[in-house]
Amino acid sequence: MKQTVTDILLQALVRAKEQGELKLETLPSIALETPKEKTHGDLATTLALTMAKSEGKPPRKIAEIIVKHLRDGGGLLEKTEIAGPGFINFFLKQDQWRQTLFDIENEGGQYGFPDIGKGEKVQVEFVSANPTGPLHVGHGRGAAVGDALSNLLSSVGYDVQREFYINDAGRQIRLLAQSLHARYQQALGHDVPFPEDGYHGSYVEEIVRNFIKLHNKKFLKVPFDECAGAFGDFGKEAMLADIRIDLDAFGVRFDSWFSEKGLLSDGSVQKSIAELKERGHLYEQDGALWLKSTAFGDDKDRVVVKKDGGYTYLATDIAYHRNKLGRGFTSLVNIWGADHHGYIPRVQAVIQAFGHPKDSLHVLLVQLVSILRHGQPVPMSKRAGTFVTLRDVVQEVGSDAARYIFLTRRSDSHLDFDLDVAKEQSRENPVYYVQYAHARLASLSREAESRNIKVPARDAVDVTLLELEEEQNIIKALAKYPEMIEEAALAYEPHRITYYLQDLAGLLHNYYFKHRVITEDAARTGAKLFLMKQVKTVIQGALKILGVNAPERM
Repeated sequence: MKQTVTDILLQALVRAKEQGELKLETLPSIALETPKEKTHGDLATTLALTMAKSEGKPPRKIAEIIVKHLRDGGGLLEKTEIAGPGFINFFLKQDQWRQTLFDIENEGGQYGFPDIGKGEKVQVEFVSANPTGPLHVGHGRGAAVGDALSNLLSSVGYDVQREFYINDAGRQIRLLAQSLHARYQQALGHDVPFPEDGYHGSYVEEIVRNFIKLHNKKFLKVPFDECAGAFGDFGKEAMLADIRIDLDAFGVRFDSWFSEKGLLSDGSVQKSIAELKERGHLYEQDGALWLKSTAFGDDKDRVVVKKDGGYTYLATDIAYHRNKLGRGFTSLVNIWGADHHGYIPRVQAVIQAFGHPKDSLHVLLVQLVSILRHGQPVPMSKRAGTFVTLRDVVQEVGSDAARYIFLTRRSDSHLDFDLDVAKEQSRENPVYYVQYAHARLASLSREAESRNIKVPARDAVDVTLLELEEEQNIIKALAKYPEMIEEAALAYEPHRITYYLQDLAGLLHNYYFKHRVITEDAARTGAKLFLMKQVKTVIQGALKILGVNAPERM
């Protein structure tokens, strides 16, 4: 409907220009919004106000010219009004809104998913935690965002690949190996100091116990440098297995697990550096090799190879993103922790240095999560030693509640997650509120079936009987679902779906509280059941994108 009104406005502008009433050197972009006040119509635009300067006319005069040239060939508009200094308000015919119900009936679970991706290959890389400890709640939030975004992009026609980048090279893996080596020696009676920056979680001791079962005293009193590989590899694989278990319990699966270490072993880092040299984007200074990242908008150039010949973190990221681009993805989405904000410009520089547009890369930042109980911070996790793990949260509140609540705010906004609220059966618990709406609709269907009342087919239902204001509000919300989905996909913001679901569930609960659906009036009951069926379809589809179950009973 918004697109149809936009087209009507554009045609009016063209006619006004042809009549010499507007100059219009170029057609302006048109923004339509849903007014907060119902008396201001279904849609409104500030078009006349934005054109005032270029046209040299008062906004209201421009609005009058536009409205004079409006032609509603499709019979969409009930009326049009000019308000205030030049706002144009559109009131749509009720039968146009009701058509939405037939659209949902026809399209079923595919309703609301326009094919805007058209098979374009997109890679979404998320979580990518160092395999040096259990997943914490910050990783969980990133997992929920990445998985929901992947579902969302897939639903609108993109060919999506989900990837986990394994940071299995460098200092953190070495620290894990040193921590395991020290605990191994201590467990076997050889007193050695624990590394100052080592990993203290009880999971380290658990890995060591399994290591001893496999190797017994083989590495007792063996210097770390002589067995670093054995401890590092064993620890990494143990943590990756643990990470996979947690992600599987959280309903998150990846198409690809990509090893950083592999980029070093197969020569990809060297080849990537050589290519950037050929392209003229690297230079030597003070014994180091630098990327000319300032040429692409970074605030300073970045070291790729240090004076001692060692690689920086950027070197492997250069090779990794070169590999991604070489796999034919037209868009790359990286989901990082908020502490990586300063890293974005240098990776965007890498993308451009390899000859790709800057906007080929989209980076979403995920802010911290504070875990609360009755509004108070939760003590540290015993299992992790220093943080609350994703496993702790999922075991306490369930995957559905965790995923949904992680998505109730923009990913770059701080999130307070109250465990007690997540377990309440009340409106304060957002996932319960929405799931209960779906279960309530399922219960209504069972009740109708028990009374031998069937939902009428589309050619037998009289939707004009849906005259109540609450019914019309629900229908309008359903009509806005495709627009919301498209905008959420284009903006990479799956949290918009939770906002939408909260509003829709609120409209449903309010309606259900005020009015009976099954009545003595067969025709009206049929229309109401037809409406409820479409609401259930939309809630189910939206929850599926979020990776949250739509229960039939609660």
